Amino acid sequence: MNEPPNPSRDGTVQHLDEMSCMLYIERQLDRARALEVSAHAQECAACQGLLRVLERESRLLTRAMLEEEEPLPSRLAQFQERARRSMQWIWGAALALAATGVYALYTGYIEPWQARLEQAGFGGTNLMSLLIFQGAFWKGWQSMVTTFEVLAMLTVVGLGVLFGRRRVRGTSAWAVVMLGFCTALAMPSVSSATEFRKGDSATVGRDENIKGDIYLFGNRSKVEGTVDGDVVILGHDAVVSGHVTGDVISFSQVLQITGQVDGNVRSFVNTLTVTGTVGKSVSVFGDSINLDSNGKIGGSLTTFAGSLSLEGQLTRDLLVFSKHTEISGPIGGGIHDKGETLSITGRASVGGPIWYEGKKEAEVSSTAKLAFPVEYHKPETTTNASRGAYFIWQIIWAAAFVVFGLVLFTLTPQFSGEAVDSAERYGASLGLGVLVCFGVPIAALIACITVVGLFVGISTMFVWYVALYYSQLIVGGLVGQWLLGRSRELWPFIGRAILGVLIVRLCTTIPRAGGWIKFAVIVWGMGAISLALYRRFEPRVPPVATAPVPPSPMVTPQPA
Repeated sequence: MNEPPNPSRDGTVQHLDEMSCMLYIERQLDRARALEVSAHAQECAACQGLLRVLERESRLLTRAMLEEEEPLPSRLAQFQERARRSMQWIWGAALALAATGVYALYTGYIEPWQARLEQAGFGGTNLMSLLIFQGAFWKGWQSMVTTFEVLAMLTVVGLGVLFGRRRVRGTSAWAVVMLGFCTALAMPSVSSATEFRKGDSATVGRDENIKGDIYLFGNRSKVEGTVDGDVVILGHDAVVSGHVTGDVISFSQVLQITGQVDGNVRSFVNTLTVTGTVGKSVSVFGDSINLDSNGKIGGSLTTFAGSLSLEGQLTRDLLVFSKHTEISGPIGGGIHDKGETLSITGRASVGGPIWYEGKKEAEVSSTAKLAFPVEYHKPETTTNASRGAYFIWQIIWAAAFVVFGLVLFTLTPQFSGEAVDSAERYGASLGLGVLVCFGVPIAALIACITVVGLFVGISTMFVWYVALYYSQLIVGGLVGQWLLGRSRELWPFIGRAILGVLIVRLCTTIPRAGGWIKFAVIVWGMGAISLALYRRFEPRVPPVATAPVPPSPMVTPQPA
């Protein structure tokens, strides 16, 4: 039979104080004192009850401190359950809005442009084929062995080492990686007829007859002989006075076509002069475009230029976006012109319809031979806000943004929340956003030049274009949190983001200032997304692991 608790000098039982009990529960007492407390608790029912109460309070306090969010009240929980059940109607409405937006986008933008390109000689299926898959841009990629290929390979290897150094730790794994890389370098390259010429003056001589494609990189490039393939020119001055059976693709300051080109001419130049013959179509982005009286284009002419002077023969249609256009030669097809001025002299003849939009009516000579009269359209001077169609389009675009945000925030709720938090760092987001908005497209275009970077460059441009819209959603989410407060739950967060997006879209419709507001929002959001990505991939130091403290054992009295 256990002895009763030790009485004090005055005859009363001496119980344990609360501080000693708390220290005992937290295992902060020394061994001797802990044994005394344990022995006393086994004999004293009052002290044993006190230990149990304090232990229960300690557990409840610990659990409350570890909980991130408080449980919802019963009414809110019931409302959330009802909203979750009715989400099928919300998704149905979202899909309907998405279908409406896609239809409006196709009928309002894609279909008119497709019709214009078909009128200019570009079919809906052969435009990409002419520019890439059948032109020199595609034929040379399969077997390039120039400096671009070496640079691209080193870039890929460097990225592989950067992302794999934390994942590939073992020596055997590194040996396998290096063996595979060396094997790839040791493989024989595929033979090709593609030729590259570099230097201050890259020339194809008059007596030369090249079978295959040729790339000319030089300050002054000349093609005086015969090239049975495509010609790609990168330089300052370029002259094609020989015979090219394929296409001519030029990125230069000045390009002169004085010989014969059987294929197409695709050019990004400052000045283009055609005094020879082009068998197919010509597409050019430049400042000054001239088709000499002795020049001839067998297909269509599509140009975005400052000024266009057409004196030679154009067999098919003319699609021009130019500030000043002067036509003095024969055109077999029609004309679609949008600019400031259009002048048709007496020596001109046009066999198709003429559609012109400019600030003033076209100047047409009475002796010009026109199959159809000029259809003149004056640009509307009224603001977009005064037209009902403008508001309809704004509603459609706002609905498209709502659907886009609903899908993205549902798929990536955690990353979207991190991006919204990053947007609060205004200076860093704006500075990094400027760098990303302008640096990523330039890097993607440079990547497209390399042998292994074409797919990477196109994919990067696609992701960058999607991020332009995603950035507006991020800023909208931040605006919604400013108005309604923060929330980490999914649907309250989406509701705040949708409200903020609608407010941002409303601000972008302000006359004159709306465009600048939209640009600032895009830059701000792009910087926030970049900061969130940086934090995701930033190496973090793991916290020091500490041994968990085992819970104190339940004190049970020994039977008497």
